[in-house]
Amino acid sequence: MSLWEAALLGVVQGLTEFLPISSTAHLLVVQKLLHPDQDVKDNPFTVIVQLGTLVAVLIYFWKDIYTLTRAVVTETLAKRFAASPESRMAWLIVLGTVPVVIVGGLFHSWLKATFYNVPAMAWVAIVFALLMAAAEVWAHFRRKPKVEEVGIRWPHAVWIGLWQALALMPGASRSGTTISGGLFAGISRPAAARFSFLLSLPAVFAAGVKELYDAAKKPDGLFSSSDDLLALGVGLVVSAVVGYASIAVLLRFLKRYSMTVFIVYRLLLGVGLLVLLWQGVLSSK
Repeated sequence: MSLWEAALLGVVQGLTEFLPISSTAHLLVVQKLLHPDQDVKDNPFTVIVQLGTLVAVLIYFWKDIYTLTRAVVTETLAKRFAASPESRMAWLIVLGTVPVVIVGGLFHSWLKATFYNVPAMAWVAIVFALLMAAAEVWAHFRRKPKVEEVGIRWPHAVWIGLWQALALMPGASRSGTTISGGLFAGISRPAAARFSFLLSLPAVFAAGVKELYDAAKKPDGLFSSSDDLLALGVGLVVSAVVGYASIAVLLRFLKRYSMTVFIVYRLLLGVGLLVLLWQGVLSSK
């Protein structure tokens, strides 16, 4: 992989990881456009480059992460469990991660074989755009007071965790599914977005480390040459920088606006991919 390709994919990852439009789908489609005859579903770069955006979350939310970690350690040493709001939030993140770990562990091969192709990504993008629209309508007409971050409880965490597991399908979007799940649960849009970003930390870290480990074992993998390592480094740095900016922009945006613009974009993306398939620009593999 050339450096400009790595930088381009880093930009794509950074822009799309936190916007509710699916980073994996965009990465796979861009790689398919760059290399039409290449089967990109088994390219570990797609998952490993997410570690760059993981760094962006760690930097952006470092105060929150420090506070949550300190609360858990302090209470564990004192033989207490979820006694403070900070410790409770940390355990809610752990609880919300369980569904994606179970689904990813049991169905990883089936998900790759079934959904890592352009037709599936197109239809998943369209279906989840409609689900996002339904979540926005539900949140708009729901008369009960919105649940803020301090009001998130374990049923919310499990529910949103189940929605995060749906994001294992390219085209669904981790932030899109989890924010939608939060809206359906009555959580305010800003609180759902913050919880979504914090919830992404364990899953993205685990997936990225696993792909790093698997790639390191392959003699012809991403670590087979210094050029490949340099390209991977460029992709990680670029995705981290762009991802940090994306978090800031999206959090400010969701305080004032709904996800309508992203819903429209996802519908156009799905229809556009189907058109490109029909025209033969993209292959169905």
